[in-house]
Amino acid sequence: MPTVNIVEERDARGVVKEVYDDIKRTRGIDFIPNFWKTIAAHPPTLKRTWESLKEIMAPGALDTCTKEMIAIAVSATNGCEYCVRSHTAQARKAGMTDEMLGELMAVVGMFNETNRLAEGYRVAVDDFLKDPV
Repeated sequence: MPTVNIVEERDARGVVKEVYDDIKRTRGIDFIPNFWKTIAAHPPTLKRTWESLKEIMAPGALDTCTKEMIAIAVSATNGCEYCVRSHTAQARKAGMTDEMLGELMAVVGMFNETNRLAEGYRVAVDDFLKDPV
């Protein structure tokens, strides 16, 4: 259950309605996902987050599928079920296959393990890794 009162689409006004309309247009959907309805309780956060997300997730040096897969990896590591599900759906739309998801989760699991080992043992960074590449 959210910690704030969500803003349903029928109740959206001003900047919230503008952002909702842009979300639907940009994503090609006819509804507002719960994440956006929840953070709309604070319109400045809604607007800032949506604008940043559009900019960051736009195709660039990395394609959309790769960016969504990175989002899945970070979301899985952070334990955010909502975000894992949301970005998995977006990545599938962008071409991610079940095999790609399986490999991604294997990489996420492996590096969560090795990162914890390195941190737990306080492994010293090798000198050759300290120089800029």
